[in-house]
Amino acid sequence: MSSNHNHSASDESSKRHRIEGPQKHIVGFVLSLALTIIAFAAVSAGEINQTFTYIILVGMAVIQVFIQMAFWMHMKDRGHLFPIIGILAGVFVVFTMVIMALYWVWW
Repeated sequence: MSSNHNHSASDESSKRHRIEGPQKHIVGFVLSLALTIIAFAAVSAGEINQTFTYIILVGMAVIQVFIQMAFWMHMKDRGHLFPIIGILAGVFVVFTMVIMALYWVWW
């Protein structure tokens, strides 16, 4: 009976490793590379408005962060609630500090 239990556990483990194979890392790498190329092309093209270029750069950076967190840091997987809460709390603190600093300087 215990050999049956060990066999099913190894099958479940192999299924998990098959799902988390290198294909997802390759997809994450290709997406990151594409976003980097788009950002580089936006900066290299001199005819684009500077404000629009900044918007493209910030947008690509935000998307890049989500891709990095999902594919490389495995935040999309189960059991990562506390790290996600910590990251969101840190983002909230940083945005609050930036808004307070801007408010303090300009008013």
